[in-house]
Amino acid sequence: MVVPVPTTIEGAREMEVVEVREYREDRDRAAVEEVERECEVGSSGGGSGGGESKMCLFTDLLGDPLCRIRNSPAYLMLVAETATGGGGGNGREIIGLIRGCVKTVVSGGSVQAGKDPIYSKVAYILGLRVSPRYRRKGVGKKLVGRMEEWFRQSGAEYSYMATEQDNEASVRLFTGRCGYSKFRTPSVLVHPVFGHALQPSRNAAIRKLEPREAELLYRWHFAAVEFFPADIDAVLSKELSLGTFLAVPAGTRWESVEAFMDAPPASWAVMSVWNCMDAFRLEVRGAPRLMRAAAVATRLVDRAAPWLKIPSIPNLFAPFGLYFLYGVGGAGPASPRLVRALCRHAHNMARKGGCGVVATEVSACEPVRAGVPHWARLGAEDLWCIKRLADGYNHGPLGDWTKAPPGRSIFVDPREF
Repeated sequence: MVVPVPTTIEGAREMEVVEVREYREDRDRAAVEEVERECEVGSSGGGSGGGESKMCLFTDLLGDPLCRIRNSPAYLMLVAETATGGGGGNGREIIGLIRGCVKTVVSGGSVQAGKDPIYSKVAYILGLRVSPRYRRKGVGKKLVGRMEEWFRQSGAEYSYMATEQDNEASVRLFTGRCGYSKFRTPSVLVHPVFGHALQPSRNAAIRKLEPREAELLYRWHFAAVEFFPADIDAVLSKELSLGTFLAVPAGTRWESVEAFMDAPPASWAVMSVWNCMDAFRLEVRGAPRLMRAAAVATRLVDRAAPWLKIPSIPNLFAPFGLYFLYGVGGAGPASPRLVRALCRHAHNMARKGGCGVVATEVSACEPVRAGVPHWARLGAEDLWCIKRLADGYNHGPLGDWTKAPPGRSIFVDPREF
């Protein structure tokens, strides 16, 4: 239970009391959606004057503000609500919100030869929004502070968040005012879904794994990978998880996942697909008319002559869905090529599902990154920041995770993408 805490807004012209409390779905949904609309993300382009249009990425949560956290083991959403004093205090308005979840994951540097992985309980902050009229008044910091109180009550040892590297306001808030430090820099790689299907690779055999097989394979391969969730079985069994796919060289014999792990082929790759389309939709707004027209032209050509295999730009200027590729990994010299075969398979799944793009997020040093096809202009460079919440250190061999060097891979949980 989160107890509401009233405070006053920094620098307000009149007395405005802010209360941070738990989100109430029955009464707060409309107001929260309005704050989300005011905080459209990814703006770019011209300045504040001159009538230049700005492109921004709008997220439609399909009427469910909790959709990005409700699949997590433990989650909470808080809102900041203000009431103006002096006039009876009857006017109340939601001016900010924040989401958070808690889970148990593998910590960096936790695996030694012949030993089990060390897990840490971590918290993740996402969806921090403050109405533009109330920014730089301490509202964001209050929301983060209250969420961290719940994290500590839930036993979390660390808290982390993700933002784009060029989001200076967010980075300044977390690193300058909330005590976080820059930690990891993964990349979001995005590929459009074309109007035509992609030709399957002739050099790879793709097998869909059962959830039990996928769990065994993931625990075997990702045992030392940062942020790998202890409840991977729960992730794989969610309705939004559309399957896990294993790629091996064509002609490789399959007996069982146990036999595969005992004697894996020289190269292999694995990937799972998460259906974000049924959780939220995205939309690019403010695009120039010429850009829209060019995109329409590519789709018309692709539709009229699909045998030409011309890359077409999907309609990203209307609400579109995406499939997220998670658990991307593999081994061997041909693993990037096998990952590319899996990405082609996922593209065709997304095409049948009516999606506009497929996306994944990988570390800068991910060994199979070269095999992930993507359009650079659609992606983003992320920054993850972390903060230690607990006093002392529970895991002697690990020490302070916030100071650990990055590994080659990182596991991005699809439940919070």
